[in-house]
Amino acid sequence: MAMENIGLVMKVSGPLVVAENMSGTKMYEVVRVGRDNLVGEIIRLEGDTASIQVYEDTSGLTVGDPLVKTGLPLSLELGPGILDGIYDGIQRPLERIQKMCQIVFVPRGVDVPNLDREKKWDFTPATNIKVGDLVTGGDVVGNVRENGLFRKHAIMVPPNMSGKVKKFVTAGSYLVDHTVVEIEDAGKTNSVMLFQRWPVRQSRPVVEKLQGDQALLTCERVIDALFPVTLGGTAAVPGAFGCGKTVISQALSKYSNAECVVYV
Repeated sequence: MAMENIGLVMKVSGPLVVAENMSGTKMYEVVRVGRDNLVGEIIRLEGDTASIQVYEDTSGLTVGDPLVKTGLPLSLELGPGILDGIYDGIQRPLERIQKMCQIVFVPRGVDVPNLDREKKWDFTPATNIKVGDLVTGGDVVGNVRENGLFRKHAIMVPPNMSGKVKKFVTAGSYLVDHTVVEIEDAGKTNSVMLFQRWPVRQSRPVVEKLQGDQALLTCERVIDALFPVTLGGTAAVPGAFGCGKTVISQALSKYSNAECVVYV
């Protein structure tokens, strides 16, 4: 590995690591710290040194340990399989890690793809797009049946991509990293896969905020009657200990007409 991609640990203070030989790196770049390849993110740059927030236990890390620069921001993988998953704060798949390592704890430095690379998904291409058409970010190129409840997981052109469709696959079963559409723009070919990588600190662009025009049917009569909520709206459930906040959230998950439920 080239030496310019290697930094050296010069200070360790709990989850904060200061490293030298870090010129050329960027703010919020992901680095792999130490011999266990711990996941860290640059939060401060000063001269040739960088302060790094490590998202794993730094026990055993010492001065002089190597540090590998990835050149990439901390990113999530958005695509089929995300709705059935249980993840930690940096989208490591806890269920697959447990099956792979056969322990209930997340091993330090474990490197598992966020989305399953071995599972195939049934892809149905969009009927209104063909080779030669112009597409832009947000255009739906097909759908994937995610599970029995979420039957249409839209596969879209990434927001930062546009151009003319050069190649379009037919319906079939594909891995998440299989290219389903090739887009040509100014002589350069870009690939659209079933999933997208997206930096966590960069907001997804939107053209406009849609007006809420449908009710969130909670199937709890006291809420639907006295405190109606729209689909896409926001509501809070404050309360003291033991008053039923968790029971209400479980009831909403089980009985409401929401398509997707995320627990954090």
